[in-house]
Formats: sequence, C-alpha cells, structure tokens
Amino acid sequence: MALTRSIFAISILVLSMMAITSACGYEYDPNPYVEKPEQAEIEGLHYTRLGIQGLIFCNSRSKITPIEGAVARITCLANDEHGYEAAPFSILSDATDAKGYFFATLSPSEVENFSRLKECKAFLELSPSKTCNVPTNINNWTAGALLSSYRTLNKSKMILFSVPPFFYRSNSTKAYPNGY
Repeated sequence: MALTRSIFAISILVLSMMAITSACGYEYDPNPYVEKPEQAEIEGLHYTRLGIQGLIFCNSRSKITPIEGAVARITCLANDEHGYEAAPFSILSDATDAKGYFFATLSPSEVENFSRLKECKAFLELSPSKTCNVPTNINNWTAGALLSSYRTLNKSKMILFSVPPFFYRSNSTKAYPNGY
C-alpha cells in the first residue's frame, strides 16, 4: 500500500516536471518570423509540371468495380504576387480508363508560379454510370482529399501526387454510416 502511494506520488511529480519543461520557450510573440520554404524547387531541380493520379470505383456493397469515364476535379488555393489569397481555380482530370485510373496535370501555363500554391484538393466530379453515381465520402472525396505527399519524377521534371482510391455508390444502395 505504501509502495503504491509512493509510486503514484513519484509519477505525479515526474509528469508535472515534464509539463513545466515542455511549456518553456513558448512565450507570446506578436510578429514571429517564419521562413517560407520554396515549394517549386526541390533538390535544386526546377519542376515544370504537377501531376495528380488516383482511382475511382463503384462500391455496390457486394463488389467494387472500376468506373470507366469518371472525372475528378482538382481545386487549388494560391497567393497572388503580394501574398494575398487569390481566387481558387480548378482543373478536371482526364476521364478514367477501364481500370478506373485518372491523371491530371498542372503546367506553368495554368499556374503562374507553383510556389504560390497553398493547398490543392481532389474531388469527385462526374460518374458516367447511370447506376453508380452517388459520391461517397470514403477517403474524403466529397470534402476534398488534400494533396499532401508526392514523389518527384526527375526525367519528366514532374511532382506527382497520388490520392487514395475513391468511390461512388448506386442510387438504390443505402449509405453506409459516416460515408462508409
């Protein structure tokens, strides 16, 4: 009993010391200087295109099948030359192939300067299927899937983003709770 109380007291003491130590150095500074990283130039090589790829499927509860001819929309927020938020702009992907694969590109002619891009999201835009055309929120397609991780393709000077697979459901299928 005494051993349990002393272990409890020591644990409380250690945790409170950790909390105090972790809070040090977080004083309020009204104008903190934060250096903005360069986004368009990675490892000294200037990339000329952004690519976005993904898959679109029909989820009919009994099976998952690719949708040929579906289209995704990529919407980006950017800053203007003065650092203020500019109006969002969107592009549409090519129609998906027979395996449900889509690909979209952003080139310098579409975006004045890649380093001004703040955030891009992918959305479901169109399903050509008459039986499977209700968007689901699996992997945030209706809310927008944030483009965050990428890989660089040095030969084609492209930054390639991959989004997780996304799904439509049929009109007759009842929605899953929470979009699943």
